[in-house]
Amino acid sequence: MVRLSSMFRHTAAPLGAALIALMSAAPVHAASPEEQAVLAPFQSILDAIAKRDRNLMRDNLLPGGMVTLKRGDKITQLHFDAFIDHIPVTGTQQLQERIYNPLVKIDDDIAVIWTEYQFFIDGKVDHCGTDIAHLVKRDGRWLVAGIADTQRKDCPAK
Repeated sequence: MVRLSSMFRHTAAPLGAALIALMSAAPVHAASPEEQAVLAPFQSILDAIAKRDRNLMRDNLLPGGMVTLKRGDKITQLHFDAFIDHIPVTGTQQLQERIYNPLVKIDDDIAVIWTEYQFFIDGKVDHCGTDIAHLVKRDGRWLVAGIADTQRKDCPAK
């Protein structure tokens, strides 16, 4: 019996640590189908930036919306059309924005996403911050009506 107990002590701690690590890496809760539906157009916009696809971006934005960018002490507001024009259509750099821990709140046909992000250029973190998007459901489809974000260079590892 002592031998089994000793073996248990030597394997229980590593197994427990592995289980804790797996649990901490898992999302707190799985997104509901409606939360996934809210996240989809926002993710499509991020995919459009990576693909340099302005039409895909437009397809997921409510016309007339705005982007508010917080860069240090400076605040810049752009209508969606100006923001889309700001995205390069050509280039060799690989662009990718990854979001982490999105919080989605929904009430009837309006929703908000609050999420951490990291922006990568050629696979390296260029900057990070928080994205906030508000969405409306029009004709049964979620569209991004506005975006605000912060940006900083001192990014923690994810």
